[in-house]
Amino acid sequence: MKSYLIVFLISMVPLIELRGAIPYAVGFGIPLVPAYIIAIIGNMLPVPFIYFFARKVLEWGKDKPVIGRFFTFCLEKGGKALQAKAGRGLFVALLLFVGIPLPGTGAWTGTLAASLLDMDFKSSVLAVMLGVILAGLIMGAASAG
Repeated sequence: MKSYLIVFLISMVPLIELRGAIPYAVGFGIPLVPAYIIAIIGNMLPVPFIYFFARKVLEWGKDKPVIGRFFTFCLEKGGKALQAKAGRGLFVALLLFVGIPLPGTGAWTGTLAASLLDMDFKSSVLAVMLGVILAGLIMGAASAG
């Protein structure tokens, strides 16, 4: 049971997420299907909180001495740049951004981007969830082989 909890917690950690939780589970002999399900649940749990509070945190911090410049950049430039690159295919772009397991791409970053782009909550969560499922399938295949 402790191993399953560790998989769940690892999948919630930013930048590591499901991409690290599934290889951990396979390495410690946890069956792939339960590990996959637990990692998806753990990876998706922070998504609503990120969506609803990330922009508020950035707004709060944009005038703070140390973090202000970066937070202002994220608010002003980040959303516009992402929108320009994604264009009309924002849903698919977000899904693929989250789904391709590369460093810095995942549910946390994807949800932050969706929040900055003012995507609606339902579309954001659906795109991120499908991306997490895709990333899980890729990591499961890579870990099992």
